Amino acid sequence: MDRYLIINADDFGMCHAGNLAVMDLFAKGGITSSTIMAPCSWSREAAVWAAQHPEYAVGVHLTTTSEWGNYRWGPVANGDTSSLRDEDGYFWHESDQFEEHFDLDQVEAEIRAQVEKLKGFGLDPSHLDNHMGSLYGIEGGHFETLQKTFEICAEYGLPFRFPSKFTEEMLSNAMLDIKIDPKLILAVFGQINAFVDELGVPILDYLVPGDWNGPQKDSYENYRDYIFEMYAHFPEGVTETYIHPALESDELKGITGSWQRRVWEYNLFADPKTREYITKDLGIKLINYRDLKAMRAK
Repeated sequence: MDRYLIINADDFGMCHAGNLAVMDLFAKGGITSSTIMAPCSWSREAAVWAAQHPEYAVGVHLTTTSEWGNYRWGPVANGDTSSLRDEDGYFWHESDQFEEHFDLDQVEAEIRAQVEKLKGFGLDPSHLDNHMGSLYGIEGGHFETLQKTFEICAEYGLPFRFPSKFTEEMLSNAMLDIKIDPKLILAVFGQINAFVDELGVPILDYLVPGDWNGPQKDSYENYRDYIFEMYAHFPEGVTETYIHPALESDELKGITGSWQRRVWEYNLFADPKTREYITKDLGIKLINYRDLKAMRAK
């Protein structure tokens, strides 16, 4: 069986520096998909651009958390969103806070509002995924939000970022940040896969993002070597990895103290040698979420 890889750029629309990076990476072939954060200030620019470039697979990065200290955002829905807001009126900072307070009806309304907002700008979404994993239930086992998300995906006829298989590497991945007992995941995983199959929602085989715990955080060269080594061990089937690219700017530095990591991600995937390594040296076939939907329909 062949190895297929989706390289998704998360956080499209979060800031202008991110938008410029994503647009450039699409043009260079450094990414295959991206997802837009509808609640953020630069989401309109991202959605309008994506509508003008339908050759690229751009979806919706469903967002119910707002993690930064000074740059914040809140719900899109017009109805009652009180359970989704913190004391300042923004989304909760962290996924565990979201899980502690959410009302499922308000979550559903917010998901629909975010999709419809971007469609209103002309976006034909390729898929849905989720910012910070807040809808997965991985903080406290609230899988009802995941179930509702799958139901909405089925209604829209869209794939969702979710793996059909779990590995030890995924369970220990710092970026995935799975807090609940792995035994609980494995216990319900068969039921989730059966539910997804019944709905007909296309999903991945594996989800393996890079993390920053280790020497890869110390230099660009270390990060490059870490990514190259990780990709060399991707299994057969369809894997997604995701990045958060952005151009170096005062705007980005004012948002996050970890801005350099996003710049390194942009630099690495803008380098044609990275694509050559993945496709020629490793023999991995790059696909996007529209390709995944077509593959799963066969």
